[in-house]
Amino acid sequence: MKKLSCSLLILWIMASACRKSNPEEQVIDPVQEPVTASAGLISTSATFPKSDEAFVLTFDAAKGNKALQGKSTEVYLYAGLITDKSANLSDWKYVKSPAFNTADPAVKMKAAGPDKYEISISPRTFFGVPAAEKILGMVMLFKTADGQLVSRNADGSDIYLPLYNNGQFALKLTSPELSATAVPVPVVNVTAIGQELYVSGAASMAADLRLLLNNEAFATAPNATAIAGRVKVTKGGVQKITLEGNANGIKLTTTIELIATETAQVAALPAGAKDGVVFLNGGTSAILTLTAPEKSNVYALGSFNGWQAGASMMKKTPDGKKWWLQLDGLDANKAYTYQFLVDGNLKVADPYSEVVLDPDNDQYLSGAQLSGLPDYPAGQTSGIVSVMQANRPSYTFKNKAFNRPEKNKLVIYELHLRDFLKSNNYNTLTDTLDYLTKLGVNAIELMPVNEFEGNSSWGYNTSFHFAPDKYYGSKQMLQRFIDECHGRGIAVILDMVLNHAFGQSPMVQLYFDKGASKPAANSPWFNADPTHPYNVGYDFNHESAATKSYVKDVMRFWMEEYKIDGYRFDLSKGFTQKNSGTSDASVNAWNAYDASRIAIWNDYNNYIKSIDANNFYVILEHFAADNEEKELSDKGMMLWNNLNGSFNEATMGYLDGSDFSRGFFGTHGFSGSNNLISYMQSHDEERTMTKNLAYGNVSGSYSVKDLNTALKREELAAAFFFTIPGPKMLWQFQELGYDVSINTNGRTGEKPVYWNYYQQPARKALYNAYSKFINLKKKNPVFNTTNLQFGVAGAVKYIKLTDADNVVVVVGNFDVTNRAANVDFGTAGIWYEAGSSQTLNLGSSTYSQNLAPGEYHIYSKRPLLN
Repeated sequence: MKKLSCSLLILWIMASACRKSNPEEQVIDPVQEPVTASAGLISTSATFPKSDEAFVLTFDAAKGNKALQGKSTEVYLYAGLITDKSANLSDWKYVKSPAFNTADPAVKMKAAGPDKYEISISPRTFFGVPAAEKILGMVMLFKTADGQLVSRNADGSDIYLPLYNNGQFALKLTSPELSATAVPVPVVNVTAIGQELYVSGAASMAADLRLLLNNEAFATAPNATAIAGRVKVTKGGVQKITLEGNANGIKLTTTIELIATETAQVAALPAGAKDGVVFLNGGTSAILTLTAPEKSNVYALGSFNGWQAGASMMKKTPDGKKWWLQLDGLDANKAYTYQFLVDGNLKVADPYSEVVLDPDNDQYLSGAQLSGLPDYPAGQTSGIVSVMQANRPSYTFKNKAFNRPEKNKLVIYELHLRDFLKSNNYNTLTDTLDYLTKLGVNAIELMPVNEFEGNSSWGYNTSFHFAPDKYYGSKQMLQRFIDECHGRGIAVILDMVLNHAFGQSPMVQLYFDKGASKPAANSPWFNADPTHPYNVGYDFNHESAATKSYVKDVMRFWMEEYKIDGYRFDLSKGFTQKNSGTSDASVNAWNAYDASRIAIWNDYNNYIKSIDANNFYVILEHFAADNEEKELSDKGMMLWNNLNGSFNEATMGYLDGSDFSRGFFGTHGFSGSNNLISYMQSHDEERTMTKNLAYGNVSGSYSVKDLNTALKREELAAAFFFTIPGPKMLWQFQELGYDVSINTNGRTGEKPVYWNYYQQPARKALYNAYSKFINLKKKNPVFNTTNLQFGVAGAVKYIKLTDADNVVVVVGNFDVTNRAANVDFGTAGIWYEAGSSQTLNLGSSTYSQNLAPGEYHIYSKRPLLN
């Protein structure tokens, strides 16, 4: 787990020389109502906890994000310090304990009542800080021993506690209840104008204290260390509560902002406005639009209004579903950061953001990955923020007329940038295209590149569907890569994750039941509970009009902005509201024919065709009943076809389970092979070479566990795989016999990048064989035929392909001992061996030959184009 971030809390302590008199101000005896050290998620036994003195820290699991509420479990503190040595506000020092997923007795909390836990801390001693280093604050969260449940602030930010020094004059507001965050955030949403607020504050030493609402004093306490008072809110919008203190000529103020609910203005969405940002008047104006039905009020806050919470209230459309605001006086060349403040207590980024800034994860990116982006507005807000700019850097496509490869000639290279190149960026990938061009692939399928949680990831934990994740580079870098691919005749396919979204998604956050830790029942987009097994994240409801609209917007965006050639839709079988349950036992019900799911996919497919009917690839990771997949195939959708098990059994030399027949379209009931994408490996399967070397069969001196033998058996399998009619997919470095297990460093963890494999003769020979098979497939129509015969269940396997101009027969021995082959070639005479000058002269139509283990041949009646 990465080091967690924080922002430094300075509740706007400011020098102030101004005192206003007010006839209604009253002197309050601070003992009339108790003033606690702090309220809410954490509290301390000392009002101003010091860095060099012990205090008791109490955690209330019923507050914040409530992840540990009602859990009968041990609770552990995970904490660090911000000191004068911290490079920035996210630079934790002296972290306790570094092993996040283990139990450390030194930070175990003591139960102190229902949902209450406490621990005694003397920070300098507890964290082991040298005496010369100044401690500014403590950052923390609370977790279970294994780190699976984590309690934070309600907005997802880390918890911050300022620490003080002896003799330091400081102020703090202790009521209303404050979030333990490091930035001044709205902490109360006043439900009605006229509500009376109870406000209290404290000082670290005797001082003349005043409480003010919107600069009007309502309570004073001379020469006191505490103050309290009540004040009535008389207007809507932003309310500023200020605590002033004057001690021995030192004047300090601390201010928080509250939002008093206003009645939103109702107005129709202007022409041309849509979700996200639309720029007007040459970029000097912009309309922000957010879909958020049932919300009471929404404010836009950002660098355009000094991050003043509530300074820009948005208007509501007559149907109550959307909120919008026009901003004027913008600089078209300036990048603005912004968020939406919803109902006074939730700040979210724009779901339609094309660029976001993430304080938790961007700190680990390099300067190149953040080049051209504005700085995060540290100290002004928390959480992910959006970026908008009218005149953004743009890329001009050179290859505007690209003819996508025919489906039956499609050879897709599935690629995860992180584990393909050590530099993991689009520019280096563009520079590596020669390698893929020589291999002969004509399509690259990128694993998810939409903004996902964290940096290093497979990408299926998507949170912002319109934003490319900065980990791989900028929008322009990705566009250039796609353009260069098109210039080489290579299509680019995106792995699109629209079955679910993760918790960073603003749409998840807008309607979330924190107590149940799942989407609320009134979410316009998500099911409260998933409707199918194997769901991850939060399950989209694809029968919802809001979800359909959002998904179609995502599809259109990438097609138009990036010139994408196809989508591989992750977990497409999950696009159903026909609840099959979520247990392993319910998988069969989930797999069964589902007419409602077909209707959803027909709708999306038709929409895609309405945008681009030029052979755009719609690829489904479906694995449903054959009759359902046939119906989708008949509409032009392409289906993933997993042959990993049978081909790997064959490469290991085990005959049971090595039947390749599911590689042929007829066994699925399909009318042709165009829409069945078969693969021996994908990102989600164990690498065949890993199992060859670990479990390969042995007979005498012939051992599949030997590297060179295992590589030759990979070549044998590829000879059959690529000659089966239909589009094909391979996983990166499969062509070099990559043999690092999928489970190395965890299933989705980073894997070593071994480009040196290309220099090893035996592995390069496999690459050359792949290149040969791919080119045979692309250049010879016989490999697209529907006239075929095959016997692929035994030790000796064969495929016979016939078209008007040629006949091809592939034969090979998958056993680990010699085997006799007897295959009907159909005619006698001269047959040509693919990729060599050798010929075979058959005296009859039957081919009879004793084949060594791993031996194969590709014969054709007429020479094949290589």
